[in-house]
Amino acid sequence: MKEKKPQKKSWLYYYGIILLLLVVLNSFIFPALGQMSGKVEEIDYGTFLTMVDEGKVNQVDIENSKQITFNTKDEKGKVYITGQVNDPELVDRLYKSGVKFGQKIPKEESPIVDLILFWILPTILMIAFLNFMMRKVTQRMGGRGGPMQFGKSNAKIYVEAQTGKTFEDVAGQDEAKESLTEIVDFLHNPKKYEEIGATMPKGALLVGPPGTGKTLLAKAVAGEAKVPFFSISGSEFVEMFVGMGAAKVRDLFKQAQEKAPCIVFIDEIDTIGKKRDGGGMGGNDEREQTLNQLLTEMDGFDGKKGVVILAATNRPESLDKALLRPGRFDRRVPVELPDLKGREDILKVHAKKVKMADDVDFNEIARATAGASGAELANIVNEAALRAVRLGRDKATQADLEESVEVIIAGYQRKTAVISPREKKIVAYHEIGHALVAAKQTESAPVHKITIIPRTSGALGYTMQVEEGERVLMSKEEAFNKIATFTGGRAAEEIIFNSFTTGASNDIEQATRIARAMVTRYGMSEEFDMMALETVTNQYLGGDASLMCSPEASAKIDREVLSIIKSAHNKARQILEENIDKLHELSNYLLEKETITGEEFMAILNGKPVEEVEKDSEEKEIAEEILTELEENNKEEVKFEEGISLNKVESNENEKDNQ
Repeated sequence: MKEKKPQKKSWLYYYGIILLLLVVLNSFIFPALGQMSGKVEEIDYGTFLTMVDEGKVNQVDIENSKQITFNTKDEKGKVYITGQVNDPELVDRLYKSGVKFGQKIPKEESPIVDLILFWILPTILMIAFLNFMMRKVTQRMGGRGGPMQFGKSNAKIYVEAQTGKTFEDVAGQDEAKESLTEIVDFLHNPKKYEEIGATMPKGALLVGPPGTGKTLLAKAVAGEAKVPFFSISGSEFVEMFVGMGAAKVRDLFKQAQEKAPCIVFIDEIDTIGKKRDGGGMGGNDEREQTLNQLLTEMDGFDGKKGVVILAATNRPESLDKALLRPGRFDRRVPVELPDLKGREDILKVHAKKVKMADDVDFNEIARATAGASGAELANIVNEAALRAVRLGRDKATQADLEESVEVIIAGYQRKTAVISPREKKIVAYHEIGHALVAAKQTESAPVHKITIIPRTSGALGYTMQVEEGERVLMSKEEAFNKIATFTGGRAAEEIIFNSFTTGASNDIEQATRIARAMVTRYGMSEEFDMMALETVTNQYLGGDASLMCSPEASAKIDREVLSIIKSAHNKARQILEENIDKLHELSNYLLEKETITGEEFMAILNGKPVEEVEKDSEEKEIAEEILTELEENNKEEVKFEEGISLNKVESNENEKDNQ
């Protein structure tokens, strides 16, 4: 037999109690308090006349022939009240005694007006004021519920498969899906695990950089299992009232137990799950109480009922050790940045929602977006669709996707930017310096595109290199070649103009970062060999590093980093001086075209005349225009033929009907 839950009382119930209290106070308590204070005293009419004759009365007020209010000369602060008897001689007696008196003109009063003015209107004003105060308190509590709902969980509940997500919507995370498939199977067939005596992990922690699909994976698990899905952010447990966060945790787990089997998802759990360091006012602060309650609830509920807790964070190193022990979040599911195949699959998933041209090469876009997360790839597809609409096309093309990649990397083109011819020439030589050094080195990524069109990110130009395949490891030679490529722009300025500009600021930062990592993290220095010199914190949020060595070692590190950068800089100068003719030829071609492809760059570098390269590029553009026109004509012919065939079918049907 199910236990009957007590029904929640309406807010009218509480307002009714408040109204009743006001009536009692106004009718009985306030008048009694006035009499108890001694300032108001009621006497009979005879005593009043005696006091008038003796000259003790100072002032009299006669109200509506019903009541006489007066005070005496000796006790001016005290007020007497007496009922009035029909006495026609009262006025003459007051005149003779020299008493000041007044009489208010009696008016016919309606009991309905008294009821409205003295009862209904004050009650309405009181209720409006209370309602206003309750709304204010509700807003301070986070915008949900009322003051009668302190400690209630704000979790969004998606019943069964209403999340609308399955594993088909998640791409590029095959390992994570495989790990979570076991949880889905447990929610479908719990008896299979009970028979062998196995219990599922109570909690699984999804760990990875922002935008990799942790929340999407949790929704997909609920969609696959077709069970209720509770979703709440860790920040929603943090309240301004001490103890409210713990109450919300209790209420959340109570609801989960009632709807088992189900999935509880806590996003950004590091908000409430940070390590306890004893600095919270003796352990009584709100955040620590919430964490303690979460630990208690995870220990208390029965995992066999099918309540699975999923949580997501990108700061796993900050979580409390008690939260990660077996019996709580004992399964850790990495949700890392996708590899080449994963990026290609993610692009295809998001491209299903967008009209794309048939000749789009997703593999090329995936190679150009190394290190991009799923959210960034979705943004690239959306930017391509927006660009197609701006240019008046009904489909996104390969060019739209390539431009959207550049928008994400360097920002939009600044078409209105005005650059002097000399500065434009410096930028051209700078970018060709990068490309030429990269092309003349082994173990270096091929040049994909060079442009000197300014971008909204502040870049006056850039050289894009795209790896032919996925790289996981980087050798010492590759790292050194990268530094040499970064110094190629500054080296070209020094050789051609005998000076240098501020345009290499970003190159300097990148080169220094790689050189320092070679010494402190990768053990690529003969001076320090394999000695660890720094630690990395927040690996999923930028990977901030901090040195853990003596000041003397730090000074040696700086000298070693400087030596690596100087060697790479000298190598770049040597390459450019050996290929000075190609540096001039390519820079002049880039100045004329403003943007050149990697194919054009390599053709000129390998000795092909500029005239032939220009001719090939023009023929390629003409061929692309012809192909586009042919595709449009074919579509029109297909529509025309479909119309003819449809007319034939209709005419045949009409002939059959006539027969």
